[in-house]
Amino acid sequence: MKKATKVFYITFALVILTVLIGVAAPELFERTTGNIRNFINTAFGWYYLVIMAVLLILVFVIIVSPYGKIRLGKDRDRPEFSMITWLAMLFSAGMGIGLVFYGASEPLSHFAVQPATAEAGTDEAFKESLQRTYYHWGIHVWAMYGIIALSLAFFQFRKGAPALISSTLRPIFGDRVNGPLGTVVDILAVFATVFGVATSLGLGAIQINGGLAYLFDIPQTSWMQLLIIGVVTLLFIISAWSGLNKGIKYLSNTNMVLAVVLLLLVVILGPTLLIMNMYTETFGAYIQNLISLSFETAPLNAENRGWLDGWTIFYWAWWISWAPFVSMFIARVSKGRTIREFLIGVVLVPTLFGSFWFAAFGVTAVDMQKSGIDLTGLAIDQTLFGMFNEMPMGMLLSILAILLVSTFFITSADSATFVLGMQSTNGSLLPSNQIKVLWGVAQSMVAAILLWVGGLEAVQNTIIVAALPFSVVMILMVVALFKALNAEMALMKGK
Repeated sequence: MKKATKVFYITFALVILTVLIGVAAPELFERTTGNIRNFINTAFGWYYLVIMAVLLILVFVIIVSPYGKIRLGKDRDRPEFSMITWLAMLFSAGMGIGLVFYGASEPLSHFAVQPATAEAGTDEAFKESLQRTYYHWGIHVWAMYGIIALSLAFFQFRKGAPALISSTLRPIFGDRVNGPLGTVVDILAVFATVFGVATSLGLGAIQINGGLAYLFDIPQTSWMQLLIIGVVTLLFIISAWSGLNKGIKYLSNTNMVLAVVLLLLVVILGPTLLIMNMYTETFGAYIQNLISLSFETAPLNAENRGWLDGWTIFYWAWWISWAPFVSMFIARVSKGRTIREFLIGVVLVPTLFGSFWFAAFGVTAVDMQKSGIDLTGLAIDQTLFGMFNEMPMGMLLSILAILLVSTFFITSADSATFVLGMQSTNGSLLPSNQIKVLWGVAQSMVAAILLWVGGLEAVQNTIIVAALPFSVVMILMVVALFKALNAEMALMKGK
């Protein structure tokens, strides 16, 4: 195939092999990967916490340092996309489906089902549930994406390197990145991207089916979820074929409009004053407790440690496994911005929007639960629709939510095909439609097959296991970035 590299062929073979194992022995596959994941979470939880905390510190160091004025591109380059479109693209690729899927259910779970430290159902659990959710989806995650994306964008646009993860390691390993070392790094990145997005597609199909089942009694079956994946696959392939400046750009703007409309309606139709008061207090407490949360390992409290393994450590490994895809896409759409502008946009804006989203949906759900409406008895994919059912204009809210999940679904898959195309064609900024379509079909087939055999949990386990070696790559990328930034500053001073 024209321009396809050995990374494409090797990773494609590994993806097929992994899916075949999952289909042939789903229970064994899930049990084995689950055991490995549990071991990593327990043994390396402290390591993930330290990495995420240090990356957050480094991001703020870069923002206030002289590095911030360096432009991601030549000095004359300017941004390709407007600020609003750029922020919409960041958000859509980052965690759009997750916000809708977990917006009500995660705070509700931390309040009523499994609190971190407080007693379930108490006011303390209410406040803690929001703080923990902000923590899991907030500034640490976007700082990690931001600094990895910064490394990719700097080498890609400032130094003219190929748009590959391996290219960022050149300051450390030199030309060895052109050999087996670079190939292994890029294969790991592509593998994590395929399965990470396949899991997201599976979750999106489950929630769309859950919403349709709740609202219209449409059967909630594997066949229906396969049909949803098939329809969405056709739509995102059409979008991918149209290119970055059309499909993804227009879809991302649509996502943000739908998201803002849905958010405002929830705030207005829900317990408005309680939402605003709870957000103000709990976001302030989140910032105040950021240091203690960042390094919490609960070594002497087995119950709390189990909660951390199941939630915080799981999330940190999950987000790291998503870093190759999300960071590569963020880098690709950020040419021409200064490092300071880039990091502020990538780290702070999504954190503020995401935390307010969880406050609006979480407070509304918890307030209903406290009033005697039991939402915890619903399946997680129907919690949101059960909440809307108790609100004014509930049908409109539910339809908007289904539309939003669908557009996030399409945008995530579209963005992933673009990134996979770049990484398997030696970093081409305009990968061929043939490669993109092939990857698009492949990731949809992975999601469909694993949904059919009930193996989404095993896929999650697999990419979380892959997060451990990629975390080492991340550390090397950051070291290489600072080495290159110092050299760039010396070069600029010498001009």
